[in-house]
Amino acid sequence: MAKLCINVDHVATVREARKTTEPDPIAAAVLAELAGAHGITIHLREDRRHIQDRDLRIMREVVKTKLNLEMAATKEMIDIALSVKPDQVTFVPEKRQEITTEGGLDVILQENYIRRAIKTFKKADIPVSIFIDPDLKQIRTAKKIGADCVEINTGKYSEAKTEKESDVEFEKVKDAVKFAYKSKFIVHAGHGLTYKNVKRISDLKEISELNIGHNIIARAVLVGMERAVREMLNIMNQ
Repeated sequence: MAKLCINVDHVATVREARKTTEPDPIAAAVLAELAGAHGITIHLREDRRHIQDRDLRIMREVVKTKLNLEMAATKEMIDIALSVKPDQVTFVPEKRQEITTEGGLDVILQENYIRRAIKTFKKADIPVSIFIDPDLKQIRTAKKIGADCVEINTGKYSEAKTEKESDVEFEKVKDAVKFAYKSKFIVHAGHGLTYKNVKRISDLKEISELNIGHNIIARAVLVGMERAVREMLNIMNQ
């Protein structure tokens, strides 16, 4: 069964809308863990639109399961990650004007740079995951440059408007997941997953972890964090 990592970025999004102290993403992380989440994911963006440096530092002290730091592979973020030492870093693409991450990291285009970044984290004994589209060429390159894990982007599957389109995108995800697993990767998946579409993905036995954020946080606004997390776990465990 796939484990569930909760992305609490959008708790901080609500806080930053008023530049106040509430709601607190650290409190959300604690409640998620109490409800059975297997890990916490946060994305420290270059523009600091939601998660702040202080959140990351406190999260490192508070999270008792697994702390996964999503980050652009820039010198600033690499230095921050090396100082905080999360349990895992996940390299993601980042554009200043995007509402959310728009696609997987192009490892082929940045092969040499990403390879050097991975070596830096290996020296610090911090595992590296790469968020990539369900593209076999990208998976091969990620393997060549030494990544420990790949997170397959489920964005297009999640955004599918018709059943036929959903089926097509699911097959792409499934093929990528199976290929990554055969390539000896630890395989994660995520982006845009919801209570309605998660089961199909979580049933792929090669996936060891799902990263889900927005849909759970949206549900938590209405029913509370612990119930929202438990409901997602129940669906995944059915």
